[in-house]
Amino acid sequence: MRHFDPHDRCAAFVIWFDGFGQNSQEESAVSSANVNIKEILETDSPLTLDQLRQLELAVGTQQLTEVRQAAGDLARRIEGGEKKDSLLARAGIATFLLSRQAEADVFLKQVSKDGVALFVHGECLTSLGRPLEAADRFDAAAGAGVDPIGCALRRAGAIRASGDVDGAEKLLRSVAASAASRAEYSFQMGCIWADRGDSLTAVEYFERAVDMDPHHSRALFWLAAENALRGNDDEAIRLYERSLARPPYYSGALLNLGLLYEDRENYDAAAFCFRRVIEFDPTNAYAELYLKDIEATQGMYYDEDHAKQEARMKQLLGRPVTDFELSVRSRNCLQAMEIGTLGDLTEVSEQELLAGKNFGETSLLEIKELLAAHGLRIGQNLHKIHSREHVVDQSLSPEEQALMSKSVSELNLSVRSRKCMSRLAIQTIGQLCQRTPDELLSSRNFGVTSLNEIRQKLTEAGLRLRND
Repeated sequence: MRHFDPHDRCAAFVIWFDGFGQNSQEESAVSSANVNIKEILETDSPLTLDQLRQLELAVGTQQLTEVRQAAGDLARRIEGGEKKDSLLARAGIATFLLSRQAEADVFLKQVSKDGVALFVHGECLTSLGRPLEAADRFDAAAGAGVDPIGCALRRAGAIRASGDVDGAEKLLRSVAASAASRAEYSFQMGCIWADRGDSLTAVEYFERAVDMDPHHSRALFWLAAENALRGNDDEAIRLYERSLARPPYYSGALLNLGLLYEDRENYDAAAFCFRRVIEFDPTNAYAELYLKDIEATQGMYYDEDHAKQEARMKQLLGRPVTDFELSVRSRNCLQAMEIGTLGDLTEVSEQELLAGKNFGETSLLEIKELLAAHGLRIGQNLHKIHSREHVVDQSLSPEEQALMSKSVSELNLSVRSRKCMSRLAIQTIGQLCQRTPDELLSSRNFGVTSLNEIRQKLTEAGLRLRND
């Protein structure tokens, strides 16, 4: 399942916008007593962490336009030849808050003294997938007088992101006496345990981080992701919404939340999430793909009568055979063959039934009469058998048989396609190849984009869908 977490560059991509969800008290205070953007961004004195936080919250309000205008003015001054450290620092910070990370990097890499700008550059480089450079900038920020413990925690996160989990843990342990009371420390420790595969311990640390700071967006992000992986969609949605209640907003959280909304058929909310990502990152292929599928789904014709008929048929096919009057012999034979519902009887042939031990013509006639009384017949859904035991075609070569027996997970499909495979109980590539395009398109949330993705993956393996 394609899933975005804080390891992903996509997930780490920070975006800022006005009003995703309910404003916190802190944001409301900022909104009602507007931040003096001009005063913060146009002075020459070094920026403080408090001013940075004011800007972060202001960007999440209607003052976003003011920040954009101020950032544009600063950029034009630099283009005009001004190269003061304070000017580069403020231009870089403002540009970063506007989610233009690459542009912010150009400004901030020229800064050498402004500690807050060095810290923000570390965040920027983390978002751009350059953790080792980020670690150096966090170290430089500490040297410039910015909260050394906070910088050490962020540096540990960057070291971990580079793959050095042991080195990250060593750094965290070295500052534990001073840092253990901070939410960021618990978050970073949770990430380390998550990287080592101990999700239970990781969750304990993430929950501890949220207890210390209810607005710790990255800890909320991880907790939401863990719940989504375990099928706790209601809790995952609640946590993703909390993580997006105030800035910074992570594009991975928006993508994951959008997918969960889509599964609930809340298409407007899902489209909102995907459009927000595209608005700030037009090159995000995942958001574009998911939005196209939603637009295609919303344009499909919905036949309510047909849907009701299908629902009634599904209910009928799911009825256990034990609900009906059958002879002891027939009942025992069906149980031995692991046939438990009327639907199972529509997916076997008469020959398969007669091959069962002690199952004769009398039992066959009894089953036929039972099905006929409900408008069904033996074998009528035989063509739909794909999730039952898969028999590999013996005419295939050993290599081809091995390929058809592989799990569909090896195709590395997108989230939507994998969920459709799960809904249709398709577990192997061979089972997938037995499906027709129309059968796949009939699955909820499976559109033409997903169909084309599967066709491409199968073509790369020298395979194709049935009837293709």
